[in-house]
Amino acid sequence: MTISSSEIRRNMTIMLDGEIYQIMEWQHRQAPKAPPTLTLKVRHLSTGNVFERKLAGNQKLTAAPTERRNAQYLYKEGDFYVFMDMETYEQHLISDALLGDAVYFLPEGGELVLLMHDEKPILVELPSAVNLTIAQTEVGLRGDTQSGATKPATTDTGLTLQVPLFVSEGDSISVNTTSKEYIGRAV
Repeated sequence: MTISSSEIRRNMTIMLDGEIYQIMEWQHRQAPKAPPTLTLKVRHLSTGNVFERKLAGNQKLTAAPTERRNAQYLYKEGDFYVFMDMETYEQHLISDALLGDAVYFLPEGGELVLLMHDEKPILVELPSAVNLTIAQTEVGLRGDTQSGATKPATTDTGLTLQVPLFVSEGDSISVNTTSKEYIGRAV
């Protein structure tokens, strides 16, 4: 399926030179008296390398033939993470390299979307926010009521972030998966 530059979306997967890339950012420019150009910041899905590609602005792109499947994170086994397809109950092993920073947002039993190509997972799509449990943090000083005061905390998945002083060990918090920032207490 071909797409035009006006149909490009963030995290879309496309085929370039026979390889699958994920679009991270894009910019379409039309300079006066010059042909339009399309600048793509893409991530090569098999290597994880990120770079920029400049293309003719009117060039049609080919969407990668992918399928989205709901999955649940089960457990870690060595250097791999085990996910279960929610429809077929098939299990998929995904490496640390493919997951990248997503490993910090995978509480056991957490649900997400796997992007599949030729029945193999090529990308993990996280929800916009996840609930994590605080594993370690300092005790907030009593009486410190400075507005916006924070302290470092580490979640059970290994993510280190700044949280308000009232958050203590064992608390469940909501974290933004894009910015890695504290949103609030989990409901």
